[in-house]
Amino acid sequence: MSGGELRSGRFRTEREADWRRLESLLTRAERGRASRLSDAELLELPQLYRAALSSLSVARATALDASLIAYLEGLATRAYFFVYGTRARLRERLAGFFRRDWPAAVRGLWRETLASAVIFAAAVLVGYVLVIHDPDWYGSIMPGVFAQGGRDPAASTAFLKSILYDTSHNDQLSSFATHLFTNNATVAIMAFALGFAFCIPSVLLVAQQGLILGALVALYVSRGLGFELGGWLMIHGVTELFAIILAGAAGIKIGWAVIFPGGRPRLEAAAASGRTTGAVMAGVVVMLMFAGILEGVGRQTITLDWARWSIAWVSLTLWLGYFYLARERLA
Repeated sequence: MSGGELRSGRFRTEREADWRRLESLLTRAERGRASRLSDAELLELPQLYRAALSSLSVARATALDASLIAYLEGLATRAYFFVYGTRARLRERLAGFFRRDWPAAVRGLWRETLASAVIFAAAVLVGYVLVIHDPDWYGSIMPGVFAQGGRDPAASTAFLKSILYDTSHNDQLSSFATHLFTNNATVAIMAFALGFAFCIPSVLLVAQQGLILGALVALYVSRGLGFELGGWLMIHGVTELFAIILAGAAGIKIGWAVIFPGGRPRLEAAAASGRTTGAVMAGVVVMLMFAGILEGVGRQTITLDWARWSIAWVSLTLWLGYFYLARERLA
């Protein structure tokens, strides 16, 4: 056996296990099973790719077996297109977003989400207490567009109840729903975008929505219509308010990174947090669209309190399960 063959055999023996491992992972991925690769395997692929490039470089420099060089060239090319190429179609990317990326991003914000929810709940309580003890606070808390149509402390109980059930108010409800959706979408985007200002705008916007809800609940509770209002609101409000809380959490995440950048420049820390929370905000838009459908269709056509409340509880259960149930169990 010649010296060249000995070198080639020794070279192959020392590195062939890595080549075979890379080839096995690529074969699984190319057969449409990339989603089944674990996080460790996905991190391993670039390392194995670089090792294959190194082997190819050595093989070319030392004029090793031509068939070995051809094999390494093919393997490196396949790995390059997997590591750097565009592999997924739009449908696959969307499936990956809804199945993994969005829930994982929300779970990663659990501390900020808890903080946002506590701020919102505290504001609801404050708004409720203020208005239930002094109805004059209602006008100070409630934005003018939401108080239009006579929905204020001066309205009669019969009128307030009719808004919840009477289909003759559909035009008014549609207008109110449009304003509410626009407002909530604006609040969500601003709570996220302005988070860089040390969390303050995000916290204030979330608190403002809580105050508005608390004031409205107090108005209807004072007329003995709290349960009825709850069904009317929560049929879509579970999804809508959850989206606002998540948007506030995303803003808080960015603001916290600015306050505590961890040794990095503040702008860089904020940008990094913005990238990690981008999936959350993309999902928030989806939630608001879904809430708009429930608000514009479901609330107008479903007038039974128990049915409204049932939809609200089912919505809450589905969202919590979707976000916080371990995805590995669903794989």
